Amino acid sequence: MALVHKVDYFFVGGSLVMHDRMDHCLRTLKSSCSIPIILFPGSTYQISEYADAILFLSLISGRNPELLIGQHVLAAPMLKNSPLEIISTGYMLVDGGSFTTASYVSHTLPIPANKSDIAVCTAMAGEMLGLSTLYMDAGSGARHPISDQMISAVSENVQVPLIIGGGIREAKTLQNKLMAGADIVVVGNAIESEPGLISEMSAVVRELNLSFS
Repeated sequence: MALVHKVDYFFVGGSLVMHDRMDHCLRTLKSSCSIPIILFPGSTYQISEYADAILFLSLISGRNPELLIGQHVLAAPMLKNSPLEIISTGYMLVDGGSFTTASYVSHTLPIPANKSDIAVCTAMAGEMLGLSTLYMDAGSGARHPISDQMISAVSENVQVPLIIGGGIREAKTLQNKLMAGADIVVVGNAIESEPGLISEMSAVVRELNLSFS
């Protein structure tokens, strides 16, 4: 289904993985389609050579040194010798109206949903530090997605690609995020509960791509 509807990427990983079957999951995806697989790791345990790339996440919205640089030092030797493409990514948690696993596990507070200025300054700092991508995330199961206003404000002040995730449950919402300035929109829980959304959401992306081409 994902290949038919032109899904661009699979993001595999998360803040908390309850089993050790990541390699099996990645091999299954690889055997089923040619869509690139990008690791979205919550720890060094979520590194696998069966993927194509990894988001090398630095949690720049928090002040936990382990997730700013500590875990990266441990992962660097493994990644140096792996075939994975390394995508340096500034990860920014934004309040989505509920306390998420990401906030709990990372011991950090998200950026308040109504504080676009904090998000902009954080994103600019990440870009100035040399991070090649920014990922703003309201978290899995968020009650509401990151506002279009915040996305637009950040997009207007940085040049690097902007990934948006969390709380996106409808095709119209996805369209709004792309129109506001998102380069990639990540959808997880909504598709797990309603797989048919893949068709609606991918159609929105294709239409927007055609309109801007």
